[in-house]
Amino acid sequence: MTPSPSLRIGQIALGTLLLLAACDGSKPLIKHDADKPGPFPAADRPVASIVSSRWSNEEARDRLNEAGEVMGKAGIAKGMTVADIGAGEGYYTIRLAQRVGKDGRVLAEDIVAQVRDALAERVARESLDNVSVRLGAPADPRLPAASFDRVLMVHMYHEIAQPYEFLWRMRPSLKPDGLVVVVDANRLPQYHGTPPALLTCEFAAVGYRQESVSEMPSAGGYMATFRAVGPRPDPAAIKACRLR
Repeated sequence: MTPSPSLRIGQIALGTLLLLAACDGSKPLIKHDADKPGPFPAADRPVASIVSSRWSNEEARDRLNEAGEVMGKAGIAKGMTVADIGAGEGYYTIRLAQRVGKDGRVLAEDIVAQVRDALAERVARESLDNVSVRLGAPADPRLPAASFDRVLMVHMYHEIAQPYEFLWRMRPSLKPDGLVVVVDANRLPQYHGTPPALLTCEFAAVGYRQESVSEMPSAGGYMATFRAVGPRPDPAAIKACRLR
């Protein structure tokens, strides 16, 4: 039976009243995730700008055996799964792919879409079937959980504007015996480096224990490794380190 005109008008009026009631500000229309972590502390230090996807040319780096020394000290071996964060033009990505072999996997990530696309083209051109390339976010590497034996961060840590959130979100991606490997210069962040003591402090604030630190002249600085220990801290409980 077709409703009468007066009934249709009443239904429209009722629907309008319900819509207005929903938009009156008394209740949010978008539900927020109750489990979403609260705000993270800001880095109490300068943050370097991203100036180039290239730290040095590949031929010069190979003459110094940079990648070979870093991968050797990091214990990267056949069959491992490795993340290359801030992969840039792929210097480490290409050499990691050769190191882990056909049974291993490399995930290369960058936060600049054009750089990611250029790296993806290089990976396809060189037929690296054990490499995948993806776009990350400035405060979240967006890595799959419990997946990586090693996470490499080479000459890029000082460019992370929200280090505590970044490290917090990265933690679940590590396997139980996984390590984060950081290579950086021993200088102030505004000069594209990270003092080792500051690096150790920022990692410790998010529940990582430093496993090793050593000079790495071939890579223009030092190399440090970290392991996640214990539960992830509540974001509100993280205390920012001060650059002294």
